[in-house]
Amino acid sequence: MSASAAAPFTIEQCRRFYADEIRAVANLTQPRLVEAFARVPREKFLGAAPWQIAGEMYLQQGAYRETSDPRDVYHNVVIALKRSQNLNNGQPGALASWISALNLAEGHRVFHVGCGTGYYTAILGEAVGPAGAVVAAEVDPDLAAQAAEALRGYGNITVHSGDGATIDPGLCDAIFINAGVTHPHSAWLQSLKDGGRMVLPLTVPMGPGIGKGLMVRVTRQGDRFRAEVVSMVAIYSSASVRDPAIETLLNKAFESRDLLKLKSIRVDAHEPTAACLVHSAALCLSSEAVDGG
Repeated sequence: MSASAAAPFTIEQCRRFYADEIRAVANLTQPRLVEAFARVPREKFLGAAPWQIAGEMYLQQGAYRETSDPRDVYHNVVIALKRSQNLNNGQPGALASWISALNLAEGHRVFHVGCGTGYYTAILGEAVGPAGAVVAAEVDPDLAAQAAEALRGYGNITVHSGDGATIDPGLCDAIFINAGVTHPHSAWLQSLKDGGRMVLPLTVPMGPGIGKGLMVRVTRQGDRFRAEVVSMVAIYSSASVRDPAIETLLNKAFESRDLLKLKSIRVDAHEPTAACLVHSAALCLSSEAVDGG
């Protein structure tokens, strides 16, 4: 049989190939996470077809193309949710690497802020299994309603329509922040269990509603918080967890590349030192290492 006459791949085959593609792109080493990408039907979280999809250069004019074939969404591409707001479903390879940094295991409790339509929330739910729990929040009521509907079959996931900075998720093993902030919200830090991890984007503005910066992993060690840079990031900005004064300092640290020296988040009162990369009354982004880090 010629290649042109060959039967098309089934949607299940496309999901399996996609999961392996994401494994390679994001350097995933956690089998449960790879399996989650093979199991979750991405098209279920995108609204009705046709969909607009784009590759790496999705911010460029004319980057998106239209498709109604669900097999097309099983690649490392972004899919528009609200084009007028530059809001999309996220690039799976990047999201997978950030989720991987949370080191999820079966039975973990996860807080997902900025869940959008719930696709990556479903990935989190698969990764922690039926014994685990995912508390998700989305500030856009339309997206939150879409997420709640798409996630209806997941007994271990709860979706809240509202600002994730105002929701108490309880003590968590992991927190995943999916909107650009200037600093870790104090309530999120205190919601981490000892040894818990939070991955969040520290960003400065780069365009309407979009920020650029660094994805950072924060690990709680007693009353201290170890920090390390995971990757660069461009992401939709949070509407509430942004402080103009901190943003100015963050921009200086980002532009000077000093922010790459980040090793801890200090919440104790102290006078500024040479180790303070971004210092405020509430917290400090510091190059000072946490003992045992």
